[in-house]
Amino acid sequence: MVTGLTEAIDDFFLARMPRKHSPHTLDAYRRDLAAIIAELEAVTGQSADQLEVSNLDVKMLRHAFAGISHQSAATVSRTWSTWNQLFAFLVAEQILPGNPMAAIEKPRVPKSRPKAIVGDDSIERLIVAASKGRQGARDPWPERDFAVIITLLTCGLRLSELLDLTMRSIDGAPGDRVIGVRGKGNKERTVPLEPEVEDIINTYIESRLRRFPGRIATGDALFVANNGEPMKRGALQYLVDQLYREAGIRTKVPAGALVHALRHTFATSLARNGASGTELQRLLGHESLATTQRYVDATAREIRQAARSNDAYRALRKTTGSASKD
Repeated sequence: MVTGLTEAIDDFFLARMPRKHSPHTLDAYRRDLAAIIAELEAVTGQSADQLEVSNLDVKMLRHAFAGISHQSAATVSRTWSTWNQLFAFLVAEQILPGNPMAAIEKPRVPKSRPKAIVGDDSIERLIVAASKGRQGARDPWPERDFAVIITLLTCGLRLSELLDLTMRSIDGAPGDRVIGVRGKGNKERTVPLEPEVEDIINTYIESRLRRFPGRIATGDALFVANNGEPMKRGALQYLVDQLYREAGIRTKVPAGALVHALRHTFATSLARNGASGTELQRLLGHESLATTQRYVDATAREIRQAARSNDAYRALRKTTGSASKD
């Protein structure tokens, strides 16, 4: 059986349709596939339409993955997983006799620490800055900016989850509202929406109606750009980055985190204040409790307190007469 790579990928996506992946997940799959396809085309001198899956041997794939080795371990690992799923599908369909990915090294991804915003007053400064909006913006919309930041900080949403919210995502009786979130793998969860946050979102919606008079349908995006269209990924990242700068806390945000730093800050704050792993798992929408556990295992303050319980510190304080700082 001769099957072209392009045809095989089309069949792969068709087979996964019942899983109802989110558009963001599908885009990630396509990026992972495209990255290696580009390398395969360079190695073979053939276009994707000309490549046959039966000709993709281990040596060829090793060359292709070597071509993306400059990227982060997490990116290469995710790309490896996508191609592994593709080949596993082809084996299950009896198109290939075996999966060549078993012979391709998958990089180990080091356990990442939560990338929460640091500084005791950083969140307060961010909230104050967000309430005023971006001062240098050509078309300032402080109500929208404030609602975005507060929703991220109090609901712990991923970037894609915030962008996927619609007007119908907010449900429940006044004072007992929840926000319905569609997370990774199309898994749904609800997050409590406290009255203060509800008021901020309502103020934003009122300002939106003033900007764009008319009825807002229940299926419309909750957060929109200045032209009234659903907010896009880049616009949200830019908004958050600008508010970090307005608040003077840009250097307090861990490298590689913008919107996600607010999710990590949400989780770290809850863990520090006694939320259990199970509670955090439900609020964050983690499939595995092990993913959540990193927030619960130890906050920086708890680690310091544990370290200072060492008998050597007690002896040192007694010897030097220094006061306890516990």
